[in-house]
Amino acid sequence: MNFIAQLAASQQRRDSLLCVGLDPDPQRFPEPWRGDSQRIYDFCARIVDATKDLACCFKPQIAYFAAHGAEDQLERLMAHLRRVAPDVPVILDAKRGDIGATAEQYAREAFERYQADAVTLSPYMGFDSIEPYLRYDGKGLFLLCRTSNPGGADLQALPLASGVLLYEQVATLAAGAWNRSARLGLVVGATWPEDIARVRRVAPTLPLLIPGVGAQGGDAQAAVRSAAGGPVVVNSSRAILYASAAADFAPAAREAARVTRDLLAQSRR
Repeated sequence: MNFIAQLAASQQRRDSLLCVGLDPDPQRFPEPWRGDSQRIYDFCARIVDATKDLACCFKPQIAYFAAHGAEDQLERLMAHLRRVAPDVPVILDAKRGDIGATAEQYAREAFERYQADAVTLSPYMGFDSIEPYLRYDGKGLFLLCRTSNPGGADLQALPLASGVLLYEQVATLAAGAWNRSARLGLVVGATWPEDIARVRRVAPTLPLLIPGVGAQGGDAQAAVRSAAGGPVVVNSSRAILYASAAADFAPAAREAARVTRDLLAQSRR
């Protein structure tokens, strides 16, 4: 089963559009773990255990592990996900964007070392920057298209000579010439619902990964409505991970995930 089919099956099974982002910040861990980077695995594993029946996928952000020298904990976490939620796909949020032999090594890192089902990539060096990842059968690629940060418009919203905006051209390529094995998706921030709708018109069948809800201020319901007509996954990280700073952090995360999952489900009805 390739990533797109795996994601669709997980969404249907859980009636969920929710992706739980795993962005572990030891300074926000509950006592007595606060500030202890050796507890990254323990914290994330507890979140996974509490939300695995609510999330259609998980998205660990590699920088939160690498910054603390915790790549081995990420490997353990990926193995834990395979044990306790084998039907839930995992998107490695890496945002790689290189070419050639370097891209080959990044692809090996994502799909061989970490055994991810999909990875996020920057496509702004062209097709060369995603081709090495497509050599891995069945794996999904989410390409940065219209990101949630305010500065994204500095480049992504520039008009081309044809009149289309740069992010629309990325969506056009991803939906057409680049999508040779039907495994591409796009990252479009929840903070720009009108832009989500523009991307959806250009790429009606591609899955859209939508970050920026919760702590970043994006409107989850508006994002889902804007992406109507095609597959969509909405990511929430900090609002779930840090729903409580006390010992009840895992039950609190579960409740935050449940509320978000239900809100997203209502938005598509």
